[in-house]
Parts: sequence; structure tokens; C-alpha cells
Amino acid sequence: MSATVGTPKPAPVLPAPILPAPVSQAAAQHRALLPEPGRLAVRLRHVASTVLPLLTMLLLIGGVWELTASLPGSSLPPPSKVWATSHELILHPFYDRGGLDKGLFWHLLASLQRVVVGFALAAVAGVALGMLVGTSSLAMRGLDPIFQVLRTVPPLAWLPLSLAAFRDAQPSAIFVIFITAIWPVIINTAVGVRNVPQDYRNVARVIRLRGIPFFTKIILPSAAPYIFTGLRIGVGLSWLAIVAAEMLIGGVGIGFFIWDAWNSSNISDIIVALIYVGLVGFVLDRIIATAGRLVTRGTAGA
Repeated sequence: MSATVGTPKPAPVLPAPILPAPVSQAAAQHRALLPEPGRLAVRLRHVASTVLPLLTMLLLIGGVWELTASLPGSSLPPPSKVWATSHELILHPFYDRGGLDKGLFWHLLASLQRVVVGFALAAVAGVALGMLVGTSSLAMRGLDPIFQVLRTVPPLAWLPLSLAAFRDAQPSAIFVIFITAIWPVIINTAVGVRNVPQDYRNVARVIRLRGIPFFTKIILPSAAPYIFTGLRIGVGLSWLAIVAAEMLIGGVGIGFFIWDAWNSSNISDIIVALIYVGLVGFVLDRIIATAGRLVTRGTAGA
């Protein structure tokens, strides 16, 4: 009897494991399967979870402020007094009686116009200089120490020099905004350029991508999240600088309005103006952040 060699049995094929969907995807699929009233309830719960914590904190802060400012000897007005004293300023921000007697809208608009011009100049110059410093080691060694020294100068310290140079308040305020906002743009752009992955540079070298196409297709897309981080910091500093500068140069502007209210001992108007300043600063930051997410397709920080 001859021995027969059997063929090896094939290994059993196990079914592929079913991985759970990502949380966000699973939640979206769950909401899609819900009937319309169920989806409405989900949306309402999401809105409530976002809005209620903010409203709770606002009520808590307002309550503590009301109680502490109502104590004997308090020098700040409570919210109830702020409303009683400045409700016309809140409800009618668009009035214009000529000269400097304007509503808060016109003061904010004048300040925003200065910020837009100064910040736009700082963004263009900052990105260009950041690209230069990030790509050239010679420029890095020559310019970076100068930038590090100049960026530590307080914004208002530039105001007397700008007034002496331009002899006019408007360009002087714009220069203060420019010199304040440019440093974070330069630094973040340079860091972004230096952190471009080496693999990207190798691919560009293989396909012989040089000059302007190299910058537009490799450097700029890779450095964009860093650039928009610098722009967000810069626009916040611009808004801080213009409010402080307008207190000194005068004219129509939210900074002058706050200083004029202080000279008139109108603390309630100052509080209202500060709230408007904070809201406008928040909106400016959100605009730059949204533009960054659109340009970088979500890779820029929110």
C-alpha cells in the first residue's frame, strides 16, 4: 500500500471585523434616520448645550456685579444704573449731531477704518518679510535680531515718533496699527515656512518646481495655518492699539469716546463702550479664523 500525501487544508477565512463608525459620522447617520420632530429635538438640545452655559455665566457675572457694585462705598455703577444712565446710547447708536457728538456706531466705524488700512498693510508686508526670513538663512541672520528688538517696543511708544514724522493724527494712528500688527505676522510666517515638510521639498526638487510655482504650490499651502495664526494675533493687537492711540490723538473714534467719557466722569458710558469694543474684537477674530479655515480647508486653528 502506497502512502498518499494529503493536500493541506486551506486556512479558514475569517470575516472582516466591522469597525464602528466615527462618532461624528455615527451621530450624523443617527440624526438622518430620525423623524423630523426627533431631528428638531436634537438641534434644540445642541443649541441649548451651546447657549445655556454662556447665558448662565453672564447671569452669574451680572448678579455678582450688581451685588458688589450696590454696596456702600462702591465706585463703579451696577448694571441697573448703567442701563438707566446709558440706555439712550445703547438703543440709538446711529445718531449724528455733528462734530464729535456721534453715536457709538460712528466711533466704531472710524476706528475700524483705521484698523483695516493698518492691518492690511501689516499683513502684506508681514507675509512678504516672513517668507524672506523663512527661506533665506542670510536674511534670517540679518533681520531676525532687528525684528526681535523692535517688536518689544510698546505700541504707544511709536506714537510720538509717528506724529513727528507724519504731522497728522490719521496716518500716525495707521502707522501705530501697522507697527503693532506686523511682528506676529512676520514671526509666524517665518516659522511656517521653515516647518514645510522635507518630503514636499524633495517632491518639488524631483519635478523641478522652482520660483513662483514652488512658492504658490508648496510653501504657501504648507505655511498657511501659521500665517493665519499670525494674522489672528495681529488683528487683535491692532484693535488694542487703535483704542489706546485714539485716546491720545483725539478725533472721532472709540478710543477718544472712552477718554472723553472719562473726562466727563461718565463711567456708565465707558462700560457700554468697553462691551462694544470687546464684541467688535471678537467679531474681527472670528472673521480671520473663518477665512483661515476656508483657505486651509480646516487645518488652521479655530
